Amino acid sequence: MTKTESRDGLLGQDRRNFTFGIVSVMTLVGFEAWATATAMPAMARDLDALSGYTWAFNAYIVASLLAMVIAGLRCDERGPRGSLVGGVLALAAGSLVAGFAPNYLVLVSGRALQGVGGGAIIVAVYVLIARAYPESLRPKAFLLLSTSWVVPSLVGPVIAGWLTDNIGWRVVFLLVPFFVIPPLLLMLPRMGAYQGGTPSTAFARRVMAGIVATIGLVAIQDGLARASFLGGIEAVLGFAALLIAGRHLVPKGALLMARGLPATIMMRGIIAAAFFSAEVFVPLALVETRGVSYTIAGLTVAVSAVFWSVGSFVQSRLSGEADRAPIVRLGALITGACLLTLPLVVLTSLPVWIASVSWAMGAFGMGLAIPSVSVQTLRLSPEPDQGVNSAALQIVDSALVVVVTALLGLFYVAAVAGSGATPQTYALLWILSAMTAFVGAFLAPRMRPLST
Repeated sequence: MTKTESRDGLLGQDRRNFTFGIVSVMTLVGFEAWATATAMPAMARDLDALSGYTWAFNAYIVASLLAMVIAGLRCDERGPRGSLVGGVLALAAGSLVAGFAPNYLVLVSGRALQGVGGGAIIVAVYVLIARAYPESLRPKAFLLLSTSWVVPSLVGPVIAGWLTDNIGWRVVFLLVPFFVIPPLLLMLPRMGAYQGGTPSTAFARRVMAGIVATIGLVAIQDGLARASFLGGIEAVLGFAALLIAGRHLVPKGALLMARGLPATIMMRGIIAAAFFSAEVFVPLALVETRGVSYTIAGLTVAVSAVFWSVGSFVQSRLSGEADRAPIVRLGALITGACLLTLPLVVLTSLPVWIASVSWAMGAFGMGLAIPSVSVQTLRLSPEPDQGVNSAALQIVDSALVVVVTALLGLFYVAAVAGSGATPQTYALLWILSAMTAFVGAFLAPRMRPLST
């Protein structure tokens, strides 16, 4: 019996249990993400860190980049088990550091350690899907990943908001280790059949590129946050470092949006940057301009996971072998249009729930687009490259989210340093995010490979 036949046999016998393990891990990662986002405004106020607000988000993303590079290489060489174990433990440890943080610098360090864990986990899960599911079932597998965020999105902000309002934001971080480790113990016995792979001939070069890219992202975020001439120079140097390193972390031609796999991977970052750069400021804007509680502010964006899952369900009905460029373009257009409606909530006296409607429909567009990009990436990737290409997806996602969020943060910091952030400030930030989504819609047809 070949290794492939052995894996297929295990999959036929144990698919339900194995799928349950993946969904459990991602569900609890989702709880951490939604709870943290809900508690973040209280954390920034308590530690007097409003001027560096975006660092609490971007530290996670920046640190996850290097973890994704290493996890992608390790998954291709040895299988996904080690990356998954290390990722869960790092996420738990980072949560404890953040929960006990005496100041903002330590909290950002904890968020960075959480990012190491999150980056390793997501790459390992993608490789598991590539190895454990045939091409025809991958759209449904990514649907499961989307639905695993539904319960956390609905319950996480409520719990985190209540804990923040009544006990304190620290407990939101301190509870994470108690929930993320048990699902790991459930999955470990079922992962043996998916171990093994091909050693990389470019391990050192790619890791070094990952280090340079991480330094570049830090420089971009730090330089733009300074909002000064020297900060601008730092950001430009960081961007140059990111471009140089990126050539070794993504498929050839990706930075030029070459047709097929290179453009597909870049599309992930463009669309993610549009949505998540806007999300950073939604709870903060509602708390600051409309005076809502942390719970309500968190719930406003939390309902998006339900609609994201609906969009993912729609894409799962398409064939796994079908070209995904049209559905990605549609998703980007929907997301961009909905982001354009967010300013109505801060510029007018319309009810706050209007923001939930706008955000939910934008999430529906993301549910169409993001899983479709993942399906197309795995469809165009040979098995020996599934790890590095899955990592490339996450790397581009992280890099562009950091860059766009940092650019938006430049406007936000300038407003805070002046007379304070106004409704017009938040409206401008969301319009810029919407323009990013429309750029993605324009470029989406390049995901289609050239005919041979």
